Amino acid sequence: MIIIGVDPGTLISGYGIIERKNTSFAVLDVGIIKNSSAESMPLRLRKIYSSLSAVIETFHPDEFAIETAFYHKNAQSALKIGQARGVSILAGVNFEVPITEYSPREVKKAVTGNGAASKEQVQYMIMSMLNILSKPKHFDSTDALAVAMCHAFKISVPRSKFKNWKSFIEANPDRVLSLKRNRRQ
Repeated sequence: MIIIGVDPGTLISGYGIIERKNTSFAVLDVGIIKNSSAESMPLRLRKIYSSLSAVIETFHPDEFAIETAFYHKNAQSALKIGQARGVSILAGVNFEVPITEYSPREVKKAVTGNGAASKEQVQYMIMSMLNILSKPKHFDSTDALAVAMCHAFKISVPRSKFKNWKSFIEANPDRVLSLKRNRRQ
């Protein structure tokens, strides 16, 4: 299975393509889409869209994972990231690739075990997991690989059809050990 992960931004968008075979992972491509702050927003968005479309056309991913917008103090930044997310998602949708979104906290927790991990910690774990020998210049590329790995981990865990333990027990009474039954044996 081939997964593209995207860390959207209007100045730098990161992307990473991984391939999962059973329990092993390989990096097929990783990079950034860099825009100039002197360019108008529409031109930046077009470059993000066309660059991601070219990557998708080259690697034909089965899944597309993208980080959700993070809003802290600057609403203007959140709006700009939302635009980058929009054209990124559009690139995936136009190639009919299923899209899944993950929060930054979810991604960090999936790859480091800590939802508040630093970018350096995420980079270290991604480099370790994917056997990347040289440190990438931009965190955006390792963040994108982290989004792809987060998705790979999430889809590899079978989803339970049971809402809670009670529904499991009701559907599987033969799999429940009784204390009375154990004492007789």
